[in-house]
Amino acid sequence: MQLTHEHQELKRNLKRFIDDEINPHVDEWEAAEQFPAHEVFRKLGRLGLLGLTKPEAYGGADLDYSYAVVMAETLGHIHCGAIPMAIGVQTDMATPALARFGSEALCRQFLEPAIAGEQVGCIGVSEPGAGSDVASVKTTARKDGDDYIINGGKMWITNSLQADWMCLLANTSDGPAHKNKSLIMVPMNTPGITRARKIRKIGMMASDTGVIHFDDVRVPQRYRIGEEGMGFTYQMQQFQEERLWCAANAIQSLTNCIEQTIAYTGERMAFGKAVLDNQSVHFRLAELKTEVESLRALTYMATEHYLAGQDVTEWASMAKLKAGRLMRTVPDACLQFWGGMGFTWDNLVSRLYRDGRLASIGGGADEVMLGIICKHMHTLPKAR
Repeated sequence: MQLTHEHQELKRNLKRFIDDEINPHVDEWEAAEQFPAHEVFRKLGRLGLLGLTKPEAYGGADLDYSYAVVMAETLGHIHCGAIPMAIGVQTDMATPALARFGSEALCRQFLEPAIAGEQVGCIGVSEPGAGSDVASVKTTARKDGDDYIINGGKMWITNSLQADWMCLLANTSDGPAHKNKSLIMVPMNTPGITRARKIRKIGMMASDTGVIHFDDVRVPQRYRIGEEGMGFTYQMQQFQEERLWCAANAIQSLTNCIEQTIAYTGERMAFGKAVLDNQSVHFRLAELKTEVESLRALTYMATEHYLAGQDVTEWASMAKLKAGRLMRTVPDACLQFWGGMGFTWDNLVSRLYRDGRLASIGGGADEVMLGIICKHMHTLPKAR
């Protein structure tokens, strides 16, 4: 993937916004365990950054997906993982299926204000018994006249405590698990919705993550995205973009982690010399940089295939797997070189150590990525 002048301008403008409007407040938002999503999203919306790949008819820029990848990577300059994740949910997880398959009326009502930053969205897939195993969701939406009546619950839902709407995956029939689900747009102020509680996590502190209950929640059937029973398929297609986004977002965070560690170990003295001067330290940092650049190459290659119209499920899964692994190993290795300072709460490397652990779980666990890759390799027992 070759970066153009337009890509570089996007990076510069977004980096300037991060430096001026986000990073000065990150410590405060981390301590509060929530950031003002509506305020931040309105500013991003005014800059045209919430709809880079979305149709111009709804306020988007109608650019190709390489711009979303560049944006995801640049968001890695934010001094925490929570806020990039919340933005990514809005741009690349809760809205792709809506933009691709939603009716014009549905896009006017939900997508247009999301692109403008006037509404915050969330994606309702995970449940207490269904995370990476999307086919096993239990939430139901049964027909009643022209409406759906929704019952069930969702868990681990990013943005849900501030969201104006949810893109909900629910069972709309009793058919096979891969053909009985639909995606439905659900306004979060609808009677019967309870934002039950906020989940306290070991990382991603500034992101609100909620448990949501649905008790006879009535929404019109016209709020369904696309065809009934196609929700699982739409969600799987949406996962290609989500996983590429996750991989791209890791690149800059990991790069910054290594660079910060180089700067610190170059100044930190131990036994009469800089810590960085120990071969075990500078060799290890060289290995880590090589690994991060391999992630960049894999992610950019997967993006090129995606831009060419190919199914990149395998490549996106590889990139997501690699990103998740590196978000564990790189901060862990770097933290060691910081010594006691690495074990302090507000250290950026220790923050990435906590935040980065989610990358091997959210959006499909490492084990799920491995299963997908094996399926494409025809090495799974059932695929032989």
